[in-house]
Amino acid sequence: MEPYVDDERTRSAKTLTTIIYALYAASFLVGITALVAIVMNYVKREDMQGTLFESHFRWQIRTFWFGLLWGVLGALSLVILVGFAVLLANAVWIIYRIVKGWLNLNDNKPMYTV
Repeated sequence: MEPYVDDERTRSAKTLTTIIYALYAASFLVGITALVAIVMNYVKREDMQGTLFESHFRWQIRTFWFGLLWGVLGALSLVILVGFAVLLANAVWIIYRIVKGWLNLNDNKPMYTV
């Protein structure tokens, strides 16, 4: 990964990454924005290779898919009441990932994902 360089390409990539975090955050009010964000992640993913933003895109994509998985499992288990806890835990986890990612992005730090 190349070191952080403050040039036009980097500013543009950082702005795009910020917008995508905002779209994921807005999805708590308007769910369709998460779909817009995941499409943007996949369309621009190749452009982010080799930069610190690549790790943010990976973080965002994983947040979307795991959040969707646990959201579906939580919704399916609402019948046995455990779904409420699953959905609440999922929402807290997604908020944590958005905030942590945004803070690291603001500090020009990559997201280290395992």
